[in-house]
Amino acid sequence: MLDKMFHAYDVRGVYPQPLNEVAAWKIGCGTGRYLAQQSGGAGDVLVGRDMRLSSESLARSLSDGLRAAGMNVIDVGTCDTSMIYFGVNHLDACGGVQVTASHNPPQYNGFKISAAQARPVGRGIGLDEIKEIAETLGEPGSIEPTGRYVEHDLWDAYRHHIRTFLDPLPRLVRVFVDASNGMAGKFVPRVFDDVENLEIIPLNFEITGSFVHDPNPLVAENMVPTQEGVRSHSADVGVCFDGDADRCMIVDDRGKTIGCDHLTSLLADHFVKQEPGATIFYDLRSSRVVKQTVERAGGKARRSRVGHVFMKAAMREADGLFGGELSGHFYFRNNFYADSGAITFAVVLSVLSNANESLAELVTPYRAFPQSGEINFEVPDKAAVMNAIKQRYAGRAAVDELDGVTVDAFERDGFWFNVRASNTEPLLRLNAEARDKSTLRHLMETLAADLGTPALSGH
Repeated sequence: MLDKMFHAYDVRGVYPQPLNEVAAWKIGCGTGRYLAQQSGGAGDVLVGRDMRLSSESLARSLSDGLRAAGMNVIDVGTCDTSMIYFGVNHLDACGGVQVTASHNPPQYNGFKISAAQARPVGRGIGLDEIKEIAETLGEPGSIEPTGRYVEHDLWDAYRHHIRTFLDPLPRLVRVFVDASNGMAGKFVPRVFDDVENLEIIPLNFEITGSFVHDPNPLVAENMVPTQEGVRSHSADVGVCFDGDADRCMIVDDRGKTIGCDHLTSLLADHFVKQEPGATIFYDLRSSRVVKQTVERAGGKARRSRVGHVFMKAAMREADGLFGGELSGHFYFRNNFYADSGAITFAVVLSVLSNANESLAELVTPYRAFPQSGEINFEVPDKAAVMNAIKQRYAGRAAVDELDGVTVDAFERDGFWFNVRASNTEPLLRLNAEARDKSTLRHLMETLAADLGTPALSGH
């Protein structure tokens, strides 16, 4: 039963079956033992939770499991996931767990687990070991808890940390914020309530455990309220957060959603101007505009595999200043190389208020090339299809396998694309970009010979 809940980057399932308080206790105890092994003994573990109706009970059982493993629990209450990354470092804890199902519907819940320094715990780096330990455990109460339990208010320290990324706003910025009935409804007022020259127009700030719309800003229909709000209120910018508020999507003053790679370009330009020569990381599915922007500004552009585990590890290894993913996660060296929706919000406000152009005008240069967006194809033999693509373009284009297969023929033929295999489904995921719409259309027709027709939405 536990096996079905362990995914690439977290633990997640429907409450109360298969995820319930018994499972939470076992996972807590497994996490505690794993973190003790990593840190050389018992220590402190932060536990936070989102606003879901099951989160408080699951957090309590998880904490009991951690204490049964001898770990001391520091309960920081309801918060956005990024507060856990901050708190683990601020309090020098050996790990942290956020009880959340992020952008999933309300019947889901789960756990995002971090080790010391907020290093991610995922498949291949700790999550498998936690599952193995948890599966050997008996029922809750079978082990006497020896770890301590304390509650701790991190909000003043967290607020100060986030505000270090916010420049003074020399002109008024009107921002429409959809909190998606999630944790942004708590952190936005707590962190940004008294910022001079900032007017916040709130939507869905009520924290009830249910959602007016699914808290997933990657789904276009969930962005409609933000787009309409920007237009109706003549706002300078719109922001929509996901449920645990570690991600946000940005809407320009014309009501158009900004692609996360285009936002990466805008913010990368901002950061490299602050630190010439800095290394900037970007999701390898991103527009080639990102690399062009970073290098034009005098920085070093580095591609990363998709997924926060890989981005954080790459940034830490190369001391990257900033990184961005198409999923809406943005990473900051001065945030312990971790992602933060709150910091992304602060930096966007800083860039916009200090610019002479509107947000749409700032972003337009980065919208240089037509893109396919991510398209899923149902493919029974993923390896065979990817090999066929490699063979087709060998000698005609630059081909690499950093993550899936990337073919870059932009200089000669005016296109590039990446094909990645899903870890859990018989799907290949395609992202393509070309110099013009005609070239992109021809590329998609050519790739159809190998990939077939797109899978139905919902995969």
